[in-house]
Amino acid sequence: MRILIIEDEQKTVAYLRKGLAESGFIVDIAYKGDEGLFLATTREYDLIILDVMLPEQDGWSVITMIRQNKIQTPVIFLTARDAVHDRVKGLELGADDYLVKPFSFSELLARVRAILRRGPTRQPEILRIADLEINLLRHKAIRGGQHLDLTPKEFGLLSLMAQRAGEVLSRTLIAEQVWDMNFDSDTDVVDVAIRRLRRKVDDPFEKKLIHTIRGVGYVLEER
Repeated sequence: MRILIIEDEQKTVAYLRKGLAESGFIVDIAYKGDEGLFLATTREYDLIILDVMLPEQDGWSVITMIRQNKIQTPVIFLTARDAVHDRVKGLELGADDYLVKPFSFSELLARVRAILRRGPTRQPEILRIADLEINLLRHKAIRGGQHLDLTPKEFGLLSLMAQRAGEVLSRTLIAEQVWDMNFDSDTDVVDVAIRRLRRKVDDPFEKKLIHTIRGVGYVLEER
């Protein structure tokens, strides 16, 4: 599942990106309102997290344009504006939820999952590749009927590969999505993470699902 964050505060962005990636989501970022509106209207997302006070175009304007374009992607306002009239305004403009900063990530994640359970999403809650089953909302992975004991980072990596099964993912892309944008993909951290994931996902089973494409990256698929 893919989430768009429209937020100009870099510390908040880093905090959200890390937590959501570890929870199995693919995350795109826009630091300006007009950039966020462009992404929201040209790409498909399962949910948008939107600040109000943004450069170039504020959150009120962004959600107004999103809804005027007949885009029904769920939107959560995440903002320091805590007045009742601001909350009412956000919801009346078409937001699905409104959370005030400072916030608890666990509460935000619960709200995200609750919204995603309400209606149809562009990707299923459960992904299946061969005998591998990944429950994105419950944060569980099973292969051949056996529960896989994955760390949050491993689950985020596996979820990313499963959501883009059959697509070769470069080390840089994996680093950006599972770690952060400034991650140095020249290091072997991605390769080490893949090796550890293989030990749990592939090594106990005859059929291998994680494949290396030399000089390019990795792909999750049944062969």
